[in-house]
Amino acid sequence: MAGAVPPDLTWLVRHGQSASNAGLPASGHGDVPLTELGLSQGRALADRVTQQPDLLIVSPFLRARATAEPLRERFPSTPCETWPIQELTYLSPARCVGTTSATRRPWIEAYWQRCDPDHCDGPDAESFAAFMVRLGDFQRRLLALDARFVVAVGHGQFFRAYLIALKKGFETSQQWMRDYRQTETANPMANCEVIELEGRALLAASLARACCGEVAAKRS
Repeated sequence: MAGAVPPDLTWLVRHGQSASNAGLPASGHGDVPLTELGLSQGRALADRVTQQPDLLIVSPFLRARATAEPLRERFPSTPCETWPIQELTYLSPARCVGTTSATRRPWIEAYWQRCDPDHCDGPDAESFAAFMVRLGDFQRRLLALDARFVVAVGHGQFFRAYLIALKKGFETSQQWMRDYRQTETANPMANCEVIELEGRALLAASLARACCGEVAAKRS
Protein backbone atom coordinates (compact mmCIF):
# COMPACT_ATOMS: atom_id res chain seq x y z
CA MET A 1 0.00 0.00 0.00
CA ALA A 2 2.35 2.65 -1.27
CA GLY A 3 1.70 6.07 0.18
CA ALA A 4 -0.44 4.78 3.03
CA VAL A 5 -0.03 6.72 6.27
CA PRO A 6 -1.87 5.05 9.17
CA PRO A 7 -2.79 6.88 12.39
CA ASP A 8 0.11 7.50 14.76
CA LEU A 9 -1.85 5.73 17.48
CA THR A 10 -4.95 3.53 17.38
CA TRP A 11 -6.78 2.28 20.46
CA LEU A 12 -8.65 -1.00 20.05
CA VAL A 13 -11.25 -1.15 22.83
CA ARG A 14 -13.52 -4.02 23.69
CA HIS A 15 -17.00 -2.98 24.85
CA GLY A 16 -17.98 -2.95 28.52
CA GLN A 17 -19.65 -5.89 30.24
CA SER A 18 -22.87 -6.84 28.45
CA ALA A 19 -25.86 -8.77 29.73
CA SER A 20 -24.62 -11.83 27.84
CA ASN A 21 -21.16 -11.49 29.38
CA ALA A 22 -22.85 -11.55 32.78
CA GLY A 23 -24.56 -14.86 31.93
CA LEU A 24 -28.06 -13.47 31.39
CA PRO A 25 -30.33 -14.96 28.70
CA ALA A 26 -29.83 -13.51 25.23
CA SER A 27 -32.65 -11.23 24.09
CA GLY A 28 -31.10 -10.52 20.72
CA HIS A 29 -27.69 -10.19 19.18
CA GLY A 30 -26.81 -6.71 18.03
CA ASP A 31 -29.03 -5.14 20.67
CA VAL A 32 -27.61 -6.78 23.82
CA PRO A 33 -27.37 -3.98 26.45
CA LEU A 34 -24.61 -3.20 28.91
CA THR A 35 -24.91 -4.06 32.59
CA GLU A 36 -24.46 -1.37 35.23
CA LEU A 37 -20.83 -2.49 35.46
CA GLY A 38 -20.49 -2.14 31.70
CA LEU A 39 -21.87 1.40 31.80
CA SER A 40 -19.39 2.24 34.56
CA GLN A 41 -16.56 0.80 32.48
CA GLY A 42 -17.57 3.03 29.57
CA ARG A 43 -17.38 6.11 31.78
CA ALA A 44 -13.97 5.03 33.06
CA LEU A 45 -12.78 4.59 29.47
CA ALA A 46 -13.74 8.17 28.65
CA ASP A 47 -11.74 9.37 31.66
CA ARG A 48 -8.66 7.53 30.36
CA VAL A 49 -8.61 9.44 27.09
CA THR A 50 -6.49 12.52 27.80
CA GLN A 51 -6.29 13.90 24.26
CA GLN A 52 -9.08 14.45 21.77
CA PRO A 53 -9.30 11.65 19.19
CA ASP A 54 -9.34 12.63 15.54
CA LEU A 55 -11.86 9.87 14.89
CA LEU A 56 -14.04 7.53 16.92
CA ILE A 57 -14.91 4.25 15.21
CA VAL A 58 -17.79 2.24 16.68
CA SER A 59 -19.31 -1.17 15.98
CA PRO A 60 -23.00 -1.14 14.96
CA PHE A 61 -23.87 -3.29 18.00
CA LEU A 62 -25.59 -1.62 20.96
CA ARG A 63 -23.05 -2.74 23.57
CA ALA A 64 -20.22 -1.03 21.70
CA ARG A 65 -22.21 2.13 20.98
CA ALA A 66 -23.23 2.40 24.64
CA THR A 67 -19.61 1.96 25.73
CA ALA A 68 -18.52 4.77 23.41
CA GLU A 69 -21.29 7.17 24.45
CA PRO A 70 -19.39 8.77 27.40
CA LEU A 71 -16.43 9.31 25.08
CA ARG A 72 -18.68 11.01 22.53
CA GLU A 73 -20.09 13.24 25.26
CA ARG A 74 -16.60 14.20 26.41
CA PHE A 75 -15.40 15.03 22.89
CA PRO A 76 -18.54 16.12 21.00
CA SER A 77 -16.58 17.61 18.09
CA THR A 78 -14.81 14.32 17.32
CA PRO A 79 -16.28 12.64 14.22
CA CYS A 80 -17.86 9.26 14.95
CA GLU A 81 -18.22 6.60 12.26
CA THR A 82 -19.87 3.19 12.37
CA TRP A 83 -17.68 0.48 10.83
CA PRO A 84 -18.44 -3.27 10.53
CA ILE A 85 -16.11 -4.28 13.37
CA GLN A 86 -18.67 -6.39 15.20
CA GLU A 87 -17.81 -9.83 16.54
CA LEU A 88 -17.90 -13.01 14.49
CA THR A 89 -21.56 -14.06 14.33
CA TYR A 90 -20.95 -17.75 13.76
CA LEU A 91 -24.08 -18.99 15.53
CA SER A 92 -27.48 -18.09 14.11
CA PRO A 93 -28.83 -15.26 16.31
CA ALA A 94 -32.39 -16.48 15.71
CA ARG A 95 -31.82 -19.80 17.46
CA CYS A 96 -29.86 -18.17 20.27
CA VAL A 97 -32.70 -15.95 21.50
CA GLY A 98 -33.54 -16.78 25.11
CA THR A 99 -30.48 -19.00 25.59
CA THR A 100 -27.64 -18.56 28.04
CA SER A 101 -23.94 -19.08 27.50
CA ALA A 102 -24.28 -22.53 29.09
CA THR A 103 -26.99 -23.49 26.59
CA ARG A 104 -24.89 -22.35 23.66
CA ARG A 105 -21.68 -24.05 24.79
CA PRO A 106 -22.23 -27.36 22.90
CA TRP A 107 -23.17 -25.45 19.73
CA ILE A 108 -20.00 -23.41 20.05
CA GLU A 109 -17.87 -26.52 20.54
CA ALA A 110 -19.44 -28.20 17.54
CA TYR A 111 -18.79 -25.18 15.32
CA TRP A 112 -15.10 -24.98 16.20
CA GLN A 113 -14.60 -28.73 15.98
CA ARG A 114 -16.00 -28.59 12.45
CA CYS A 115 -13.53 -25.79 11.63
CA ASP A 116 -14.92 -25.02 8.18
CA PRO A 117 -14.20 -21.40 7.12
CA ASP A 118 -17.09 -21.49 4.63
CA HIS A 119 -19.69 -22.99 6.96
CA CYS A 120 -22.66 -20.75 7.80
CA ASP A 121 -25.00 -21.63 10.68
CA GLY A 122 -27.99 -19.90 9.12
CA PRO A 123 -29.11 -17.01 6.89
CA ASP A 124 -28.54 -14.57 9.75
CA ALA A 125 -25.10 -15.97 10.65
CA GLU A 126 -21.65 -15.32 9.19
CA SER A 127 -18.97 -17.63 7.86
CA PHE A 128 -15.41 -17.35 9.09
CA ALA A 129 -14.34 -16.51 5.54
CA ALA A 130 -16.70 -13.52 5.53
CA PHE A 131 -15.33 -12.47 8.91
CA MET A 132 -11.83 -12.49 7.43
CA VAL A 133 -12.98 -10.17 4.66
CA ARG A 134 -14.14 -7.69 7.31
CA LEU A 135 -10.74 -7.88 9.01
CA GLY A 136 -8.97 -7.01 5.78
CA ASP A 137 -11.39 -4.17 5.14
CA PHE A 138 -10.67 -2.74 8.60
CA GLN A 139 -6.93 -2.78 7.85
CA ARG A 140 -7.37 -1.03 4.51
CA ARG A 141 -9.61 1.65 5.97
CA LEU A 142 -7.26 2.31 8.89
CA LEU A 143 -4.30 2.74 6.55
CA ALA A 144 -6.25 5.23 4.46
CA LEU A 145 -7.14 7.52 7.39
CA ASP A 146 -5.76 11.03 7.66
CA ALA A 147 -5.64 11.07 11.46
CA ARG A 148 -3.15 10.95 14.31
CA PHE A 149 -5.19 9.40 17.13
CA VAL A 150 -8.07 7.00 16.53
CA VAL A 151 -10.22 5.11 19.03
CA ALA A 152 -12.11 2.03 17.82
CA VAL A 153 -14.74 0.59 20.18
CA GLY A 154 -15.78 -2.88 19.16
CA HIS A 155 -15.45 -6.51 20.17
CA GLY A 156 -12.78 -8.78 21.57
CA GLN A 157 -13.20 -11.49 18.95
CA PHE A 158 -12.73 -9.03 16.12
CA PHE A 159 -9.73 -7.24 17.59
CA ARG A 160 -7.98 -10.46 18.63
CA ALA A 161 -8.38 -11.81 15.11
CA TYR A 162 -7.12 -8.52 13.67
CA LEU A 163 -3.95 -8.65 15.77
CA ILE A 164 -3.30 -12.20 14.59
CA ALA A 165 -3.88 -11.15 10.98
CA LEU A 166 -1.26 -8.41 11.30
CA LYS A 167 1.27 -11.17 11.92
CA LYS A 168 -0.09 -14.08 9.88
CA GLY A 169 -1.87 -12.31 7.03
CA PHE A 170 -5.52 -12.07 6.04
CA GLU A 171 -5.77 -15.24 3.93
CA THR A 172 -8.43 -17.66 5.14
CA SER A 173 -7.58 -21.29 5.90
CA GLN A 174 -8.55 -24.04 8.32
CA GLN A 175 -5.22 -23.68 10.12
CA TRP A 176 -5.69 -19.93 10.47
CA MET A 177 -9.11 -20.59 11.96
CA ARG A 178 -7.71 -23.16 14.42
CA ASP A 179 -4.89 -20.85 15.45
CA TYR A 180 -7.32 -18.03 16.00
CA ARG A 181 -9.61 -20.10 18.19
CA GLN A 182 -6.72 -21.32 20.31
CA THR A 183 -5.33 -17.81 20.78
CA GLU A 184 -8.68 -16.13 21.42
CA THR A 185 -9.81 -18.64 24.04
CA ALA A 186 -6.42 -18.66 25.78
CA ASN A 187 -6.14 -14.87 25.91
CA PRO A 188 -9.49 -13.13 25.41
CA MET A 189 -9.75 -9.37 25.72
CA ALA A 190 -11.31 -8.20 28.96
CA ASN A 191 -14.30 -5.88 28.94
CA CYS A 192 -13.12 -2.34 28.16
CA GLU A 193 -9.52 -3.52 27.74
CA VAL A 194 -7.47 -1.17 25.56
CA ILE A 195 -4.82 -2.36 23.10
CA GLU A 196 -2.63 0.43 21.74
CA LEU A 197 -1.26 0.11 18.21
CA GLU A 198 1.36 2.46 16.82
CA GLY A 199 1.09 3.45 13.19
CA ARG A 200 4.51 2.10 12.33
CA ALA A 201 3.40 -1.37 13.43
CA LEU A 202 0.36 -1.22 11.14
CA LEU A 203 2.42 0.01 8.23
CA ALA A 204 5.12 -2.61 8.80
CA ALA A 205 2.50 -5.37 8.75
CA SER A 206 1.01 -3.97 5.57
CA LEU A 207 4.38 -3.75 3.84
CA ALA A 208 5.27 -7.29 4.94
CA ARG A 209 2.06 -8.62 3.44
CA ALA A 210 2.72 -6.75 0.21
CA CYS A 211 6.27 -8.11 -0.03
CA CYS A 212 5.07 -11.67 0.56
CA GLY A 213 2.51 -11.20 -2.18
CA GLU A 214 5.15 -9.99 -4.62
CA VAL A 215 7.43 -12.94 -3.85
CA ALA A 216 4.57 -15.40 -4.29
CA ALA A 217 3.65 -13.79 -7.62
CA LYS A 218 7.23 -14.06 -8.90
CA ARG A 219 7.46 -17.72 -7.87
CA SER A 220 4.24 -18.55 -9.68
